Amino acid sequence: MSTTVVAPDNAVRAYVAEHRSAFLEDLSAWLRIPSVSIDPERAPDVRRSADWLAATLRDTGFPTTEVWETDGAPAVFAEWPADDPAAPTVLIYGHHDVQPAAPADGWHTDPFEPTLRDGRLYARGAADDKGQVLFHTLGLRAHLATTGRGRPATHLKLLIEGEEEAGSPHFPALLRHHADRLACDAVIVSDTGMWGPDTPTVCTGMRGLVECEIQLHGPDQDIHSGSFGGAVPNPATEAARLAAALHDADHRVTLPGFYDDVVELTPEERTLLAGLPFDEDAWLRGAHSHATHGERGHTTLERVWARPTAEVNGIASGYQGPGGKTIIPASALLKLSFRTVAGQDAARIEQSLRDWTARTLPPGIRHRITFSGSTRPCLTPLDHPALRALAGSMGRAFEQPVRYTREGGSGPAADLRDALDAPVLFLGVSIPSDGWHAPNEKVEPDLLMKGAETAAYLWEELAREWPRRHN
Repeated sequence: MSTTVVAPDNAVRAYVAEHRSAFLEDLSAWLRIPSVSIDPERAPDVRRSADWLAATLRDTGFPTTEVWETDGAPAVFAEWPADDPAAPTVLIYGHHDVQPAAPADGWHTDPFEPTLRDGRLYARGAADDKGQVLFHTLGLRAHLATTGRGRPATHLKLLIEGEEEAGSPHFPALLRHHADRLACDAVIVSDTGMWGPDTPTVCTGMRGLVECEIQLHGPDQDIHSGSFGGAVPNPATEAARLAAALHDADHRVTLPGFYDDVVELTPEERTLLAGLPFDEDAWLRGAHSHATHGERGHTTLERVWARPTAEVNGIASGYQGPGGKTIIPASALLKLSFRTVAGQDAARIEQSLRDWTARTLPPGIRHRITFSGSTRPCLTPLDHPALRALAGSMGRAFEQPVRYTREGGSGPAADLRDALDAPVLFLGVSIPSDGWHAPNEKVEPDLLMKGAETAAYLWEELAREWPRRHN
């Protein structure tokens, strides 16, 4: 799939450049609010952050702006209808809470006093996610100013939550409670990034997640290995056997039916991934690892973005102190996680694991499996018209074709898709060096301007490519 690059709109670019300084001043004011959602003492700051954003959205022109309460931190909702009732409705998602940060963590500057250094803006939340939320306000202003419109070309809604960094514990309930207000034709997630500053990309999918722990019990207490070893089952040994049996010689997951519903990469998608400027040696250094490993027949990028996996996250049993202690331990613990891809169902994987474990363990080993919830995968087909509009808009802003990636991790995108019955698209301009969650988080202001340009073009492109009456 190729993206047609349209000549850049000089009026949009000029507007964004003219308002760059004011935008960065506004962003810095927001970044000074330490909206750390996992710290109860910062709850007033999280609320202050929501109020600040609501006021800014009203100043941008949104006729409806509300702070929505949850059982935790507040979210912000805004809405601006288009003139054309047939225009598509787009919901922009992001979050206004941030990770904890303190100078003692290794920050070179105060994490909540934004610092512009060497053309980069350093502060907690600069990239994740305040900068990427706020560029939509500049983009919308540019869209209206350069088209002469009084309203955006599409119906726009924003939902900016306040607990993403705390795991979004109240977000599903918020979606259910406000489903009618949030109804849309597409969701734009601006809590993501792109390949690099010179390689603009659009993410088309994220993997899901299933987590569990398996508790194994053998003897009723630790027993002497000389007196009983070799004559009764050993929970530590059986935990190791289970872990080893999860994969075959080709490093494929052995759970029955695990791959039955997987949506496979198309030849076109494999070609697009292979065309990315991927430096495997550099990737390995970033992974602090010494060799690649995984499912035979797939590249490293395919393995981490588009293939399902099973991983042993922890294994524990027996004596761990100095010296030796010749026992058969009474119990063992195995922690597992499964990354899922489009087509896979968490409930089916959970049942397959339960059945497989019961068949694999020998008599005399009792077990209990506890699942800690799941996150569903999501995928947007490359030929979706809304994705074409997004890629085309980003291509205009960056003046080059846009490439496609996926994310190996998991997030709330599937919750949005399922609750609102709408495709999820990803618009992010953060780059890997921005250091999300790390000391000295930063953002590239030049790329935030490109994000604003992309947003300015996008609403017109969507209205043209994908009118709401697409069905």
